[in-house]
Amino acid sequence: MLSDEFSVDTILEAIDEMAPPKRPKVVLFDIGGVCVISPFQSILNYELSLGIPPGWVNYSLSRTAPAGFWHRLETGTIPLDTAFFAGFTADLHSPARWAVFYHDQRALNPSLPRTTPPVPAIDAEWLFHDMMAAARVPDPWMLPTLRNLRASSQFVIAALSNTVIFPPDHPYSRVAPEDDPVRSQFDVFVSSAHVGLRKPDPAIYQLTLEQVDAFARANADSERGRRGGWAEGVRAGDVVFLDDIGENLKAARQAGFRTIKVPLGRAFEAVDELEKVTGLALAGDHPKKPIKPDFSAAKAKI
Repeated sequence: MLSDEFSVDTILEAIDEMAPPKRPKVVLFDIGGVCVISPFQSILNYELSLGIPPGWVNYSLSRTAPAGFWHRLETGTIPLDTAFFAGFTADLHSPARWAVFYHDQRALNPSLPRTTPPVPAIDAEWLFHDMMAAARVPDPWMLPTLRNLRASSQFVIAALSNTVIFPPDHPYSRVAPEDDPVRSQFDVFVSSAHVGLRKPDPAIYQLTLEQVDAFARANADSERGRRGGWAEGVRAGDVVFLDDIGENLKAARQAGFRTIKVPLGRAFEAVDELEKVTGLALAGDHPKKPIKPDFSAAKAKI
């Protein structure tokens, strides 16, 4: 008789851990910082140009969740208009938040002045548009990966992204999905601003699972569907999700998804990992050299 230490369940769990991971049915991508150039680089460049400790903008965004103007824009509850920019500006100019942030930064870097400087003057509207412009450029490693995945005809290719809705007269709102080199690669696209939820809310992961499952079942009789076993539907463990933000990946794992972290400026590392998961050669011919942060703005301040 097996002891409790070596029960049947324990042995089966050990076998599952030793077995190679099951091939996914769905490859799910974040957009900003994964499929397109990260807006974080734009934020970093701007902070460096002001000569402030990097991280202030992201700190402000995280501390104003879930009711901050940025978060409300990404759930589609407010429009992109002058009122948004006024509110976004206010969110980035809280003296109390700045004091806490600066205190924490000085603890990490004692060379910073002891006296807390005034809240940095952030041009929130300029920064927003610079971030959006950066996020229009396809990542040089992920675009060929998307195309090679689609050419393989073996997976549901989906996106789950925190997004904004541009006004009808904005140039970015006039590009049809089929004309966008990135957007056109996806079978399913879950946009936070259109569904009223944003990562890392657990509900948006469940919604995404339901949508990719519905797509798989609806296309089960296609050649792709037969090759991928889509008739059986999609479960959480059938999804591998790529994102660049830790809390989004943590929530995805809690939803049962498998995850791959996309490091800033080194998306090729995530592509290498995805090749192992899918068993396919996905990388293009772009050199595997990190895209380093641009510190020229900071140097100009010296």
